[in-house]
Amino acid sequence: MALPEPKPAGHTIRRLRASDRAEILAYFLRLDPETRANRFMGAVGEAGIRAYAERAVTAEGLIFGAFVSGVLRGVAELRPSRAGATAFDLGAEAEAAFAVERAYRRRGLGGALFARITEAARNRRVGDLHVRCLARNGPMRRLALRYGADLQASGMEAEAALHLERPTPFSLWHEGIAEAFDLTIAALRPRGLPPA
Repeated sequence: MALPEPKPAGHTIRRLRASDRAEILAYFLRLDPETRANRFMGAVGEAGIRAYAERAVTAEGLIFGAFVSGVLRGVAELRPSRAGATAFDLGAEAEAAFAVERAYRRRGLGGALFARITEAARNRRVGDLHVRCLARNGPMRRLALRYGADLQASGMEAEAALHLERPTPFSLWHEGIAEAFDLTIAALRPRGLPPA
């Protein structure tokens, strides 16, 4: 597995919380039709986006955001594959999903989100991380391959499988520091202003 990438300069990658719901909805609604279809594996209308965004921060697993100049421009989600997951143990397998707004690609946001997701998965006892995408989604396929995933395409879909190492004291410490930073940024964010 590749080492975590440094955060792109001028960007913030942090865990999203219930207080970020409005930003998550605005982000998903801004996605162009192709990016939205790539993220959701098909066409999704505004009503579906609104329903999804409403439950994104309360569903099992974790969600992270990439902010550029205080505006959410990329989202990565880590979801357990089976019921019964806990905050500290997502189970042996989990799934990840990513999307970055078209105008903000090729800036390292996808790589930074992927690094954060793989560390969070590893530290929650996930052994195998899966990413499904449309076969035509070149950016997602390249990102998965860069992290050493085994990529299999079948028809219109592709699936990347990444085997994760067991957590170490350092990986747990590193994520703990990142979580403390995330919580501080979320708590100190002035209400009514864009998130940091």
